[in-house]
Amino acid sequence: MKAGIGVAMLVLAGSLSLSSPQAVASGDEIVAARQASMKAMAAAAKTIAEMFGGKRAYDATGFKAAAEVLSARTGPALIAEFPAGTLGAPSGAKAEIDQARPEFEALASHIGGLADTLAAKAETAPAQITGDMRMGAMTSMGGGSLLGHRLKATQADPAKLPAEHLLHLILQDCSSCHSKFRQKVK
Repeated sequence: MKAGIGVAMLVLAGSLSLSSPQAVASGDEIVAARQASMKAMAAAAKTIAEMFGGKRAYDATGFKAAAEVLSARTGPALIAEFPAGTLGAPSGAKAEIDQARPEFEALASHIGGLADTLAAKAETAPAQITGDMRMGAMTSMGGGSLLGHRLKATQADPAKLPAEHLLHLILQDCSSCHSKFRQKVK
């Protein structure tokens, strides 16, 4: 987790330097780095989902590494990847992010909190997937869909949720963010 905080601080520091004249010209580099980060997060989430889905052998070390990727690249690090001037075409990030910056940052922070909780659980992951790591009847998300609805402030503490449930909540937030703030690029 400390490594994730260090990475987040480096990304944030890097984004803060974008106000310098030399850094302004690197908008294409920012977009490329952001796209690489998104691909790394997607690969990490896929790894965990495949472990819980039985499509990939569960490996506690691999689970931990994938959870750490999600933790390191969400929250403040994710927010820092979307500075003004790098939004809109040719990037897939909608320019509307700037008009809805508080909403975007709240969603990125929520994903970060869930990812940090998942990484903390992965830190002590057992050698085998256990029942308390899996979603079950006790952790119903209240809908017919596997992705259900988002936790409300009055609902369960994310630290008390199974790892599989946390992953689904992260994926739900990612989908929400993409549907609002991502555009298809041709």
